[in-house]
Parts: sequence; C-alpha cells; structure tokens
Amino acid sequence: MLKSIFGSRSLSDPRLLVIGLDCAAPELVFDQFAADLPTLNRLRASGTWGELASSIPCITVPAWASMLSGRDPGVLGCYGFRNRADTSYNRLVTADSTSIKVKRVWDYLTEAERSSLVVGVPQTFPVRPLNGHLISDFLTPSTESAFAYPAALKTEILDVAPNYAFDVRDFRTTERTILLQKLIDLTEVQYRAFEHLLRSKSWQFAIHVNIGLDRIHHAFWRYLDPVHRLHEPESPFRHAILEYYKLLDHYAAKLIHAAGDDTHILIVSDHGAKRMDGGICINEWLWKNGWLTFTTPPPEGTITRFEDMQPHIDWSRTRAWASGGYYGRIFLNIQGREPQGIISPSELNSVRADLIGALKSIPDENGTPLNTTVYMPTEIYQQVNGIAPDLIVYFGDLHWRAIGSLGYGRHYTFENDTGADDANHAQNGMFILYDPKRRGNGRIDGAQLMQIAPTLLDRLKIKPAAPLNFQANPLP
Repeated sequence: MLKSIFGSRSLSDPRLLVIGLDCAAPELVFDQFAADLPTLNRLRASGTWGELASSIPCITVPAWASMLSGRDPGVLGCYGFRNRADTSYNRLVTADSTSIKVKRVWDYLTEAERSSLVVGVPQTFPVRPLNGHLISDFLTPSTESAFAYPAALKTEILDVAPNYAFDVRDFRTTERTILLQKLIDLTEVQYRAFEHLLRSKSWQFAIHVNIGLDRIHHAFWRYLDPVHRLHEPESPFRHAILEYYKLLDHYAAKLIHAAGDDTHILIVSDHGAKRMDGGICINEWLWKNGWLTFTTPPPEGTITRFEDMQPHIDWSRTRAWASGGYYGRIFLNIQGREPQGIISPSELNSVRADLIGALKSIPDENGTPLNTTVYMPTEIYQQVNGIAPDLIVYFGDLHWRAIGSLGYGRHYTFENDTGADDANHAQNGMFILYDPKRRGNGRIDGAQLMQIAPTLLDRLKIKPAAPLNFQANPLP
C-alpha cells in the first residue's frame, strides 16, 4: 500500500529517514488529532509505535543527544542548555556540539563509510565533519555563521532556501498572529532544504528535527487545552496547534516520497507537552526558608534575575541555590567542592534529605500538594559526569516550572520570568517505526528514548568492530 502512496525507489543498502518532531505529544498524535494525520496513520497501521519515555530531564538539550548516542544525561555530563563549567558559583557554559564527547548515530556511519544527512539536530553547532552533509541546529546564531558541512553546502542551501532560518528567535512574544506565520515560514523553508538534500545527495541515514512544534506548543497551548487556566475557547487560535500538526503530516508525506519506497521511517519526539499551571519561585522559596542568604536582600516587588543577585549572596550562610527552567536544578554548597562550601560531608545526606522533604511539601496557591518529584543524579544515571545538579526537581508533575528570579514576595507565580509560555514538557514523547519489508508490532509499551540509537544502527545493519555498550537494547 505504501508504494502507491509514497512513490518507489529501490536501493541495495538499507536507508533510514528520521523525521524528528521536537515536543510531539503522543495523546495528540495517537488520539486527539489522529483522524487528521493520514500520513502518520498509514505508518502506524503497518509499523511499531507508542509512547517513548524521555530522559530526565525531559528537555530538548540533552534529550536529543541521549536519543542519538544511547547515553543518559549523566554519562553525557549535560543537564540542560547551560551547565556549570566548574565548581565555582557563576561560570556557565552553553551545551553546544563541543559538549558532546560521545559518538552519535552518524559518527558510526562515518566510521563504516556510509553517508548521512543531518539537519537541525540539537547540539550540532558548531559543525563537525562527517561523511555526508550537515546543517546545524537552532543554537546557530544566524546564516552568517558557518552552519553547514561541507562549507560549500552553505551556498547551496541559501540558493535553494534564501530565507533559511534555524528558529523563531522571538517565540515568547505575545504577538501570536505574527509568530504563527513565522513558524509556518520556518517549517516550510527547513523542509524545502531537507527535501532538496534527500533528492540530490547520496545517503543511507537522514534526519531532520523540527523545532517549530515545540515553539507552537509553548505559545498556543492555552487555546487547545480546556483545563488551562488561561483557556480561550473562542480564540481565533483555537485550532492553531491542530493545523500545525496537519502541516507536519503533509511534509512528512513529501519527505517520505523523496526518500523512496524502500526506506525505513522513524517519526520521533524527544518529549511531550502539557499545560503549565504556574511557576514555583525556587530561589525565593530557598531564601524565605533559610537555605539561601543575601547580604543585601532582593527588592520585593521588583523582579530581579538570580544572576544579578549572585554578588549579594552570603555564601558563608548559604546551603543551597537553584537554576530555574522547565524543571528545577538545586545545587548544594558543599565543603571541599564549592569555594565557600559550608555543608560538611558528614552531614550531607541528612541535609539533602531535609531539603528533599521540604521541596516535596511545597503547595500550590491554594495550599494543595503539588505532587513534586525530586531526583538524585546518582540514583538515575549510569555515571555522573561534569558538574551535575545535586537535585533535579519536577514541580507538580511538570505542570509547574521552576522560576529562578526573585522579588515575587511569595513562592509561586503565574508569570514566566523568561517570557510568555503556555506549556511545559511532558516526560513521554512518541515514536512510529516503519519497516518497508515487514509488518511491525503495532502499539508497544515501555519504550525508552535510549533505545533509539541502537535501533537505528540495527536497522541500518551497522556493526562496529568495538562493542557499543549502549544503555538500552533496540526496539522490537
């Protein structure tokens, strides 16, 4: 059936196309929007599919790197977009391609003298050599940057797609009509470039990651979700997310046709999405509860970035501080690690246990428990490399984000300190795996993000000489 729908091409080597949809929500793809996604439905009908448990934390960086390397964030030493550079209090580094010290799928293909197309995959800027062609990700500053490998590909891409873009830079704007058009334009220009590469280059593995879906979830979720505290049922944007999924389904059909009938297909997301109810002002809470001390307190009523308050922290009386974001990162001020650490090794376990208990007891604005989960990196990762947070906090099952700024006068807020945002991430993403030569297993449960890399190499029949020691087995 797929031959007549997607065209025909016969190649001797296995080929595999990955259509990455950052933040694609399984309940939308498989249920709420299913009737409007004919391409994905056809793949599901003959393939293997289901929810895909993401990394912890379930955010774009490091989830895509975990997916495509088969290594958890602890092994990668990458816990978010910015990470502590060392044990000082204020040095941070951006998690770009230079932070990835392990091989990803296309690196194994390069070693096997097989070629890849890699477009828009997070943590690929600055570009690195590979056997094939690469266009870097949304962390690329602009098209003035060296965004392509080989370098000559840059001119070719700008000829094919003169308005090529890596992201919508102002996706937290409240000008949603303008934002929606920018997201559509971003999607069109990236898929045009990717389809050009699929048709014009030699490849065995090809992957593109769409970041627009993540952006539209964050900007438009209130119009979709009737339970959202800001829901507007009569808004002209009430169908914006559905229409965008339909657009992605349309482009999926075009890409599959360009790839050829005998190509393995993987549709995959790094995490899901859910409504955001509010934010927990984590540094405010730490301050008001005696964990964080200032020589000069932040002015109440004036929202102040935590970075601007760092010079005023009394480290001799501070036991913990935090970074905000979709999840909370808590750092303890430990003797022998931090420059002015005050928590002794002998009391570390008890202090940490007290803090975990206190974090779990933080309520919402009505005093209702949030159902907060607190993770210790040593308990969830195979290794803990780099400078990991001491605690990883999912407030309210990720319905609440962590707010790093201060000055709110209370422990919660309904405004995001980094701009307008309707949604948070959900722990489960989704996948659809289609094999052109055999019928799949239908819906399966329990799939894990780190199964993707070994699955891709298995389908591509890549067998490196050295044991891969992946942290998970291939999908069935």
